[in-house]
Amino acid sequence: MDPIKVDFSDSGKKKSVKDVFIPPDKPVLRIIINVVITAVVAAVAYYFMLPPMNLGSYDFYIYWAVVLGAFIASAFLTSGAATKPEYVPFVKRQAVAPIVIAAVLALIVGVGYLASSPFFRARAYSQVLDIDTADFDDTVSAINRMSDFDKVPLIDAAAAEALATKTLGDFSKLNLESQFVVLTEDSTQINYKGTPYRVYPLKYGNIFKWFTNSVIGDEFEGIPGYVRVNLNTQEAELITDYDIAYSTAEHFGEYLERVLRFKYPTYIFGEISFEIDETGKPYWVVEHIKKTIGLVGGDEVAGIILVDAETGEDTYYTAEDMKTAISWIDQAYDANLLIRQYNWLGKYSGGFWNSIIAQSGVRQTSQGYSFLAIGDDVYLYTGVTSVTSDDSILGFFFINQRTKEAFFYSTTGTTEAKAQRSAEDKVSDKKWQASFPILLNIDGEATYFMALKGDSDLVKSYAMVNVKQANVMVMPANESMDLTSCVREYVSAMKAQTPPVIIDFIYDATDIGAPSDNEQPGGPDDTPENENLYTGAITDIRTAVIDGNTYYYFRLTGDDRYYVVEASLNNEAALFNVGDTVTVSVIQPITENLIGTSDIISGEPEAASPAPAATGTDG
Repeated sequence: MDPIKVDFSDSGKKKSVKDVFIPPDKPVLRIIINVVITAVVAAVAYYFMLPPMNLGSYDFYIYWAVVLGAFIASAFLTSGAATKPEYVPFVKRQAVAPIVIAAVLALIVGVGYLASSPFFRARAYSQVLDIDTADFDDTVSAINRMSDFDKVPLIDAAAAEALATKTLGDFSKLNLESQFVVLTEDSTQINYKGTPYRVYPLKYGNIFKWFTNSVIGDEFEGIPGYVRVNLNTQEAELITDYDIAYSTAEHFGEYLERVLRFKYPTYIFGEISFEIDETGKPYWVVEHIKKTIGLVGGDEVAGIILVDAETGEDTYYTAEDMKTAISWIDQAYDANLLIRQYNWLGKYSGGFWNSIIAQSGVRQTSQGYSFLAIGDDVYLYTGVTSVTSDDSILGFFFINQRTKEAFFYSTTGTTEAKAQRSAEDKVSDKKWQASFPILLNIDGEATYFMALKGDSDLVKSYAMVNVKQANVMVMPANESMDLTSCVREYVSAMKAQTPPVIIDFIYDATDIGAPSDNEQPGGPDDTPENENLYTGAITDIRTAVIDGNTYYYFRLTGDDRYYVVEASLNNEAALFNVGDTVTVSVIQPITENLIGTSDIISGEPEAASPAPAATGTDG
């Protein structure tokens, strides 16, 4: 009889059943099944998740977490470990490779995140956006007549959406009423034929309506049109000249991002916006995002993919191409991306710790933003505040959404949100809501312009608030006040705040000589007894044509008012330049708020005093 053998190699430790490697029947076949199941899960997940095969995208890591998790789950299920614990070691052995791959990916994204963190790369974040300083008059064209308002958006996105929705009833001629809704998330404000518009793609109300009309029906392919809303005239049109086959609201093979993902598997896509060219043909504009800081930080637009909404054909344009090759596109850079980039600049220019502790010079954009048509482009703009102040601005940030040309206009005043609240307080009894302010240049003054909306976002009237002097506001006396009345009252209110000073004559003293007590060259023969001379350097010159006559407006150092002279009375007014020192001869008040002058001369007569600073409503 053989002796009994006892193994003392584990020092008497008991071994769990789970620690004993016992493979199930046909282990190789089970592994093959696991691989096949994982491949199917990977294909299905890729089809619906559409991740870029790019280490700079968080979606890439999420996708592979799903795939690797699917393999481990499949191994657990196919082995029978759920009911037979002795097969757990077999599952653990299969899970080694997926766990190692997952750990490597986690390490990559973890290190990449730290390398992209503002804690280490604050300076890099502050340099993503280049911005220049600008003069307000050079950036925003002055509105001198009512016809200039033809290019001003008088309603906001919410009011435009309400108008767009109402037009869907026009689908009744195609027997498609109640089938569509407005796709607001892809709507874009554009400059179409020199006028501000919003264009709205459409989508089916639900997947059943999509299946009934787009799959079973044979009258058209996809979505039969889009809506465009004139933001100035407030007219909405349903355009049914185009069948939009590829859309962000389509399904399966016509889903826009899926079409692009299969063609551009490594690209990180940013925002997708809907636009039309100058003929009205619809396109999709898709941002191609690159990471410029570390592995996952510093989002920037490398280019755009322009997709024909009817055919699905696409063309790639680099960021440089967008500046010259395709000028009709209005939004190549998403507004939220641009706001984020400016906030990086404002927050990290002084370093990371300064943004947390001292916060010296730290700036941020105010709440909300809007758009202005400047030239043939659409500019995003927003107020800029310090991190310690919510109700006052330091200036305005402007940026071209096609070329990324950016400007900062420095000024002080109230924020857009405070201007809205002030406007709404004035009509609290009517419960009207103020739209987000549009920044306008009214007679050289930065002015918030707002639509006042009632129920269903219908525009009832308008309000205008001076940025620097928030108390100068025009509110409707009743619902019948139109835009012309609003502008007229606003300009009158501003004149009451800073009245102009009238100049009767202007001449060059170097040729003629300074006026004596008994001589007024180019002016009246008699000299008013209450004449006073004031001297200052010209800081600004403007012209205006009123009733066929040309007037020159001069602003002097230390004086916020303008001195006005009619060119027909003295043509030498055109010879003065900014920086020239001149003397104004004040004679008498013309009206309660206007001061008359007899002459303005070049140079500094001995009797001249410094120009008086205008304060309050003093004349």
